Amino acid sequence: MISIDLEGKTALVTGGGRGIGAETALLLAEAGANVAVNYFDDPDGRNRGPAEETAAKIGGKALAVSADVRDFGAVEAMFDAAAARFGAVDVVVNNAAITRDHSIKKMTPEEWQAVIDTNLTGVFNVCRIAAEKIADGGRIVNLSSISGFTGFFGQANYAASKAGVSGLTKVLARELARRAVTVNAVAPGVVLTEMGKSIPEEIRRNMITSIPLGRFGEPAEISGVILFLVSDLASYITGQTIHVNGGWYL
Repeated sequence: MISIDLEGKTALVTGGGRGIGAETALLLAEAGANVAVNYFDDPDGRNRGPAEETAAKIGGKALAVSADVRDFGAVEAMFDAAAARFGAVDVVVNNAAITRDHSIKKMTPEEWQAVIDTNLTGVFNVCRIAAEKIADGGRIVNLSSISGFTGFFGQANYAASKAGVSGLTKVLARELARRAVTVNAVAPGVVLTEMGKSIPEEIRRNMITSIPLGRFGEPAEISGVILFLVSDLASYITGQTIHVNGGWYL
């Protein structure tokens, strides 16, 4: 019987309190990993509670750690906190992301920059620190999106950021290969997380007609692919974007 054993490994999951991030944190812990569950400590406190709840479900092998991925210094401190608690980080999952959807005529420069800063620069910041601090033979998985390949209406900022994530992934795969660190991306279709459910119902009905499997994805269907990519089963896969979208984008 084949099993995935991450016992003794330490994983850091950004945006780990909700949706795909939370599902991934829980699954990595189930496979035996210590998990640092990152969250952005927003002024309204909406993110702290879910991250702490996710960490509580895992128990003593988890740490909820706040850091704004847009802040390079905060990202470095987050890695140091994880290492102080568990030892060197072996697995990094870049999941933190936001949307600010508008057509290009209505999108403000601030909305453009906010999404780029979190979804692309944030991934750069985390990967930049990981390039120094991740253990040899480590794994980095970046969350891209079908939007980066199909260009959904009203998502110029989001699509550009996620296409950038896939490009960054290819470069990092080459640069970190000498240390046997693999770097891959996962590009989900629409997944019924809080973000996915924010899409208006009429638009979602139209979207589903384009999906051969006839439904949207579930967070567990994305976290399972992430688990595979961070395991020894995927030791010869690097620089790839794995599309998980029910056949929507081929």
